[in-house]
Amino acid sequence: MVTIVANENRGENSSSRPTRKDALRNRQLLIQSAREVFAVRGLEASMDDVANHAGLGVGTAYRHFANKHELASAIFDTAVDEIVELAERALAMPDPWDGLVTFLEATLNAQTLNRALREILSGIYEDDRDRHNARITAPFAPLVERAKAAGALRADAEPSDVSLIVVMLCTIADASSETSPYLWRRYLPMMLAGLRNGAAPMPVPALTPEQLRLALRARVRRPVRIGD
Repeated sequence: MVTIVANENRGENSSSRPTRKDALRNRQLLIQSAREVFAVRGLEASMDDVANHAGLGVGTAYRHFANKHELASAIFDTAVDEIVELAERALAMPDPWDGLVTFLEATLNAQTLNRALREILSGIYEDDRDRHNARITAPFAPLVERAKAAGALRADAEPSDVSLIVVMLCTIADASSETSPYLWRRYLPMMLAGLRNGAAPMPVPALTPEQLRLALRARVRRPVRIGD
């Protein structure tokens, strides 16, 4: 729960100068508020939404962050860092297949709890999409190659296959978020069965990294601009 700043004046004026301690506290409130607001409402939430949730005036928000993009970028970087950390833990697991499955489950569980992360994973916003997607998809390659080398993953599987499985399951999670937020758990085992070594041959080739990037861009139906 975000603490409300009791003395915040929503009709702020230039003559009231917050102390350094107040400024730091307000900045921390805004960052925490942004985490909570974006997690629930996704990237369509505005600076006003974030400021109101923090109990601050929107003028205070703009004194700390030039726009929503600047505030969101730090939040997104932290969210992506958590995904990268999940991949590192998965790579440290003794069994390569268990590591891959654990990573997928943990990533999908995280997006269930955080709408903004789901939108990042799905690539459905504009600003910094390529940078965030590149950081998220980078861990897939070592996880996939390790599972293939162990004979657990089919030889023709590619990192882009795993990336698109995440996109597909995030899409399911988004569609069922109100009625059955964990519906993706029903479909993950089906997809994992198709990735197992010995499954039927793939009828078409996997996407290259560049094709995957273009596919994620083409997926955007209703882009969310976060630079306002």
